[in-house]
Order: sequence, then structure tokens, then C-alpha cells
Amino acid sequence: MKYNFKGEIYPVNKNASEILDIPCYSSVEELPDGIDLAVVVLPATIVPKIIEQCGAKKIKNAIVVSGGFSETGEEGRELEEKLKEVAENHGIRIIGPNCIGTIDTHAPVNTTFVVGMPEQGGIGFISQSGAMVAAVIDWARGAGVGFSRIVSLGNQIDVTETEMIDLIGNDRQTEVITAYAEGVSDGAQFLKISREIARKKPFVILKGGQSEKGAEAVSSHTGALSGSKEAYSAAFKKSGVLEARTMEEMFDWARALAWQPLPKGKQVAVLTNAGGPAILAVDALEKAGLEMAPLTDETKAYLKSRLPKAASAKNPVDVLAGSGPATYTLALEALLTDETVDAVIVIQAPQDWFLPASLAEVVGETAGLHNKPVIASIMGKASVDEALNILHKRRVPNVAFPERAASILSAMVQRKEWMNSENHQPEDAAEFIPADTDRFIENENWEKLIESYGISLPDQSEATSLDDAIEISNQIGYPVVMKLIAKEHTHKSDIGGVQINLNSDDDVRNAWRNITEAAEKVNAEMDGVLIQKMLRNGQEVIIGIKQDEQFGPLVLFGTGGTDVELYKDVKTAVAPLSEIEATQLIESTIAGKKMKGWRNLPPADIKEVRKTLISMSRIAVNHPEIKEMEMNPLYVLKEGDGAFAIDIRGSK
Repeated sequence: MKYNFKGEIYPVNKNASEILDIPCYSSVEELPDGIDLAVVVLPATIVPKIIEQCGAKKIKNAIVVSGGFSETGEEGRELEEKLKEVAENHGIRIIGPNCIGTIDTHAPVNTTFVVGMPEQGGIGFISQSGAMVAAVIDWARGAGVGFSRIVSLGNQIDVTETEMIDLIGNDRQTEVITAYAEGVSDGAQFLKISREIARKKPFVILKGGQSEKGAEAVSSHTGALSGSKEAYSAAFKKSGVLEARTMEEMFDWARALAWQPLPKGKQVAVLTNAGGPAILAVDALEKAGLEMAPLTDETKAYLKSRLPKAASAKNPVDVLAGSGPATYTLALEALLTDETVDAVIVIQAPQDWFLPASLAEVVGETAGLHNKPVIASIMGKASVDEALNILHKRRVPNVAFPERAASILSAMVQRKEWMNSENHQPEDAAEFIPADTDRFIENENWEKLIESYGISLPDQSEATSLDDAIEISNQIGYPVVMKLIAKEHTHKSDIGGVQINLNSDDDVRNAWRNITEAAEKVNAEMDGVLIQKMLRNGQEVIIGIKQDEQFGPLVLFGTGGTDVELYKDVKTAVAPLSEIEATQLIESTIAGKKMKGWRNLPPADIKEVRKTLISMSRIAVNHPEIKEMEMNPLYVLKEGDGAFAIDIRGSK
């Protein structure tokens, strides 16, 4: 009633005859026909019975606020199953249980028990935590940030996060979707729907349960399957979802994405009246992978002729503490007009000779005349309330500290790059599967499998005797490598099962003896050795694939060799990979940076690595029966000379 719901309300409570002057019904059975929604706030034990009664009255939608279900243990889980069964029998759609309800500011309707409601706006918020919703509602009221729809999902026995993403994503009054998720109910469906929605509007998510202890808390909180951090991050990236690290970041990003145009590039100008805050902003921009706009000579000359003598006309542009709104206006106008500038951060450190509101007016007005994002940082708290109200009305986001502006612009650049890339295009049809792959997988002949997908192996052959080893070494040509073949020992180098730099028959004899002794020492059943051409002057990377419970086939890439566990320079992507996605995966690692040329290392054959990554991603998609497979290392020679899978292992 307080929030001006326009429809009919029917309280049901056997202990009251009326509530707020509205007639109260003693039971569901007494209600009139034609009711759209039941909001159930009762002890968990009687909820299934109430939903049964709703079914009899043809009420097809229910929000179950009540807790006491699967989040409490086995007894609650059984009760939840009973509730689910009753709802399914009657065709009732349920949000919850263990939630706090929903808000639509535009209808308006508020089914939560939280005091207050945010202003109308363009941000949608979906949460698996009711407490997060309550906190966001209170924060939004204090911050003056408008929301379109807010949903607390609770235990999700029926309506899931993906279904709600689809619904709110297609809501014309929602400009940006935000979500707090502890898990997803169906990874493949989440990927599909999220990607469809991200093509239409920005989608920002905060994943709970990222740490080991956080994941434990998730399982006892909503019973959601947390899954691995890497898999979730890869899924978000694949589907164009921006992943925030904190609540503050999520809503910082959401406001800017809803209110401001996307930047065309990474070059940022900083306009300030104080050096310290500007330095912090510049540091944060660099850490976020953004660049300082160089400014044209014309812009610098214009600023130099009009700013105070001691001011800086270079980026960051420092107009000094004595400058007022008029100086800010001409400087901001010049920066937004400059062709090298893609975005501007406007900083005002507290001073005592003009009101922050007067600066907010000119920043808001000037920003509105250009199609470039402006992020304000009118610093402080006590004196800036009026300024914030003005900026919000002008749809210019403000952050109390300038470092946060770098995070916002970084997210906006990510959004722009994803929209410009092929990532948001529909997937191609399934790739052709080479012949004999089933036989290769059945026999765990991983070398033949990857060869059938066009991945290169060095010259190599297996030997079961010393004489064979010598003959094969001569056929391949020295230098060669000898490797133990023993199924139960995958880390062969750890037990002395790899001998390198073999340059003669005598070297091969010594290597055979060393490997035989090493196998005997650890009681390994030696099935022979692999003789392999010794490659030199290359770089070692790892490429792996695995099947994730939530999101299906994943691809891993990073620094390889014996130190892979030490460096942990590995990034993950959801298969299959496009060329752009493969390039991004490579460039996100230290290994990728080294392959571009590092100190005495010449540029490596990145083109062949990209091709190998794409082929491995196709193997992951085409053959889900392979649980894990990796090549470590993929030995990458200099540009144009290829990349070769030195060591392959897998499991079904």
C-alpha cells in the first residue's frame, strides 16, 4: 500500500479481521478467484499445505519468503522437495523459498519486508542472497541510485537465476543488469541466455564463494554448487558478462554503464584541482590497463593560454586549487573535444570558496553535450550531497575517491571491446570430426588424436629395447630425448625418467641404463621408452582441456614445463575458441607476453600456438568423454618455425 501498488491486495491471516483497513481472510480457500500472486510468509512446515490450497484456487504464482528449507539441512531438504512436488502438481511457479521477495519500481509493486524502496531507475538487480537485497535497497535510497527491478531468488526450487536474467534482460525499463550469484543452476543455459542478453545491454555479476572457505559457506547458505573460480570467470568472459570483485565495483560500473556512453578506446584525460588525487588516478588507470591521452598540441596550447600560469596543461590537467567552475568548464570542454581523448575523469578535492554543487552543474551540463564518458570524483562526504543529486539527475556517476574511476572505465572498455569483437556473434556450426578419433580415444592414443586435429608432434618413436632405441635415435638424428613409458607415472621427470641432450649411441646407452634404474627404484612397470627429436631455443607453454560440471568444455593456457605448478601462470576459457578468444587467452598470460619477444628471446610462433589452442578447444567440444588432456610442454620455436607437442597425457 505504502508504495502505491495499483492492484487488489488480499491479506490472509486467521487472527485478524482486517489489516490497514483492508478486509482480511482467515484462509486461502475463502479468497475470491482470479488472484495472480501469493506471497507466503509462514513457518516452513505449513508452506506445502498453503501452496496446495493456492493450487486449488488456481493461483499460479507464489513468492515463498519463509526460510527453514534446504539451507538448514536434511530435514529442510525433504520439506523443500515436498514443496516443489506440490507446486509442480498444480503448475505453480515459485520464487524462493528463503528469499525476501521482489520489487518493481515502475509498476510499482514491492513484495519485500524491507523498509523503503529505491527510486525508479534503469538498474536491475538479481540476488541469491536476501540480505544482499536488503542492504542494496537501503544503500540505493541513501545514494539516490534508481533501480528498475530487484529480485531475491533464495533457494531457487523453481525460478532460477538464468530465467530471471532472461526476464529482466528483456525488460525495456532495465538498462543494466546486475547480479549477486553463489552458483548457477544450469551452466549451458546460463551461457546461452547471458550471451543473448549481453548483446542487448550490459550485465555485471559478482560471484560469491570464490575462495575455498567462501565456497564452503555457499553450500551451507543456499545449497548452490559453487564450482571453480576459473570456470566461472571463463564463462562470464565467454558470454560478455563483466565480473566485479566487490559490491562497490558492481554498482559503480552499473551506474556508469546505465548513464554514460561507452568509450571508443583506452585513452583517458584527468582534470583536477589537486596533484595528489590526480597521481592516484593515474596510478590506478595504469594498473587497470588504460592509457593517458597524449592531448593534441592545439588542446595544450588552448589550455596553456587560459589556465592560471602555474597550472599544468599536460595530462593530467591541473587547474590548481584556486580555479572555480568556469575554469573547469573550459578545460573539460577542451578535453572532451580533443580527438585523442576517449574519456575524462573530473576530480575536485575539497576547498572552501565555492560550493561543490556549482561544479556539479557545469560538469553535468558539459558532459551532456558530448558522446564521451565522464566520471566525476567530487571528493568528500559532508559537503557533497547536493552536488551528488545534481550529478545523478544529469546521469554523471560520482565516486568519493578517484581510484574507483579507473575501475569503472576499465569495465566500460571491456564492454566496448566485447561488443566490437566476434564474441557476441552466434556460434558457428559444429566442426567436422576427423576419422578414427573414437579408436584413438578408446586406446588412449593421445598423440594420434591431436595429430588428426592438425597439431604437430616432433619426430618420435617408441622403443622397447636398447637396440631399438639406438636404431630409432639414428633414424631421427641426434640430438634426441629419451622418456620413460610407464602408465602409472605421468610426471616422468620427477623420478629421473627423462634424459635430454643425447648426442651419440653411447649417450643413448647411458640414458637407457639411467631410466631403467630410475623405474626400478620406484617400482614402475617400464613399457619402453619414447625417443624424440631434441628441440632447442624455444619456449615452453602448457595447453590443457577439461570438462567442467557446470560449463562443459574448458581450455587452459599458460607457462609450461616442470615449473607449471610453481608459476601458476594459467588462464581458462570456455570452448570452443574463436581466433579472437584464442588471442585474448594467450595475451592474458605471462607466457603470451614472453612469446612476443622478451630480452634474449626472439618472437615465438604465436600463430601456431593460436591454431593449436583452437584445435584443442575443438577436441574438448567434440569429445566430452575426455575428462582431461594436456600437452606440457607445447614447445614453441621462433616465429614461422612452428610449435610441437612434446608431452601429452589424458584421461577418460
